Amino acid sequence: MTAPDFDPAATLRGPRLTVRELVAGDLDALHAAASDPETWAGHPARDRHRREVFEPFFRTLLALGGAVAVEDRAAGRIVGASRFYVPPDRPEAIAIGFTFLDRAYWGGAANFELKSLMLAHAFAWFDEVWFHIAPGNIRSQKATGKLGAVHAHDARLDLAGQPADWQCFRLTPEAWRAAAARRPSEDVRPS
Repeated sequence: MTAPDFDPAATLRGPRLTVRELVAGDLDALHAAASDPETWAGHPARDRHRREVFEPFFRTLLALGGAVAVEDRAAGRIVGASRFYVPPDRPEAIAIGFTFLDRAYWGGAANFELKSLMLAHAFAWFDEVWFHIAPGNIRSQKATGKLGAVHAHDARLDLAGQPADWQCFRLTPEAWRAAAARRPSEDVRPS
């Protein structure tokens, strides 16, 4: 990481979620959160719910570093993952990506809480956060826009071992605060 004090493995606690370093022993629990085919329906890796496809993805997350597990404290289980990483074309910045949540946690407060925790941590050290989204992943593009991020450019980048085309979204602290202020208050628990 470019900011010497930034710790991508810091434990972050919110009202419902804990975000902590992803470790090898999390494979089974994380795959359980990823095993619904609908989770990946709009994603380029549509078959990632299958164990034989998920395991290499999990190993890649561990090898690249900066990956975090997302835990629902009340349920006592892992419900997703994400990752902090340095964008190859913006080495002075930080990016958040590789994020997914168990589908039971969509549409409620969980994704907002996850992003709030990660963004607060990132903005303590960085003036901008980047998101890289596959051109066909419309759901993630819309969700990233709701955070206040704007599509800045397209680029061919190697984020996980092979170059691919990405839409690059930039988020500033000011845009994030404005988007968060517009968000209706929610206290929705996943079903």
